Amino acid sequence: MNRKRGMAGLLSAISRRQFMTGAAAVGLSITATPKFASAAEEKKLSFYNWDTYIGETTLDDFKKATGIEVKMDLFADTSELFAKLRAGNPGYDVIVPSNDWIPRMVAAGMLEELDHSKIPNMKNLFPRFLDAPFDPGRKYSVPYMWGTIGIGYRKSKVSSVPDSWKVLYDSDEYADKIALLSDCGTMLSCALKYLGYSANSTDKAENEAAAELIIKQKDNIKSFAEDNGQDLLASGEVDVTMEYNGDIAQLMIEDDDIGFVLPKEGGLIWEDTLAIPKGAPHPENAHAFINYVYEPEPNMLITDYIQFGTPNKAGFDLMPEEYRTNPAIYPSEEAIAVSETAEYLGEDVVQMREELCTKINAA
Repeated sequence: MNRKRGMAGLLSAISRRQFMTGAAAVGLSITATPKFASAAEEKKLSFYNWDTYIGETTLDDFKKATGIEVKMDLFADTSELFAKLRAGNPGYDVIVPSNDWIPRMVAAGMLEELDHSKIPNMKNLFPRFLDAPFDPGRKYSVPYMWGTIGIGYRKSKVSSVPDSWKVLYDSDEYADKIALLSDCGTMLSCALKYLGYSANSTDKAENEAAAELIIKQKDNIKSFAEDNGQDLLASGEVDVTMEYNGDIAQLMIEDDDIGFVLPKEGGLIWEDTLAIPKGAPHPENAHAFINYVYEPEPNMLITDYIQFGTPNKAGFDLMPEEYRTNPAIYPSEEAIAVSETAEYLGEDVVQMREELCTKINAA
């Protein structure tokens, strides 16, 4: 997934301040006692993360709790992360790869196996996140945040809830007011869902049909957005957009006229993970950091700031009811059942899809 984060300005400072007032009232602590920071390692940690994809005080709070100072570098998408580590780990201890990249990184020998005994707070996870088809047994990665890709829309500008990919891919109802994510795999996967195929189809003819659908629709599309569809929606440049649910959920806090829906054909489910790259100089500190992120209060503070779905039940339980019941963040089981998680489909399929996207761009 190509996901450039731009979250800091969107979340309501009032909601965070109100939460902190409530936290103080019930006596919550925002730091946690370290359990696995090793005295043998220097008190340093190098974290490679998406932009603004951590709580506002998490790194400082972790240092207060453990004495470990965190240096955080940023990447724009997982392909950048992969390319940098493929050339050799320059010193990172914890990274945040997306689910479909885990098998690729494991095959390339780029990840260390995790020691679950050093992450006891995994007990705080929802049970369904304790295993994953892309990483059986969670040997190399553990969940950080999860969510969906669906349709964000301005309520006052649509005739009805746009609950089908048709409004983006096969209709002129919102001509020149449509944005699609520009990421090649995502764009094709959602078109495949609309056509009734699997989002993870490896069939050349099915993928070509998805590409032709997009080419035919190009005149109606305002923007192929690099994950800034929420900004285009906020400014009124588009009325409907393909986007990550968390980005739209943040916008919904600021603007009651914004909605989000998973299309009836199904959306895409994604998961960002925490992993330790091969050759990490501070593996004990890395395990301590992951364990800290899974503490209830630190996890809640991260979740409150990011507004994506947390896989951590202990953190989830501390969130306000409006978050826990927000269908933009936690869709119905029926909507999830018809949605799919993006998979790594092999280099041949990746190449095929890239060639189709070149054709789309050139059309």
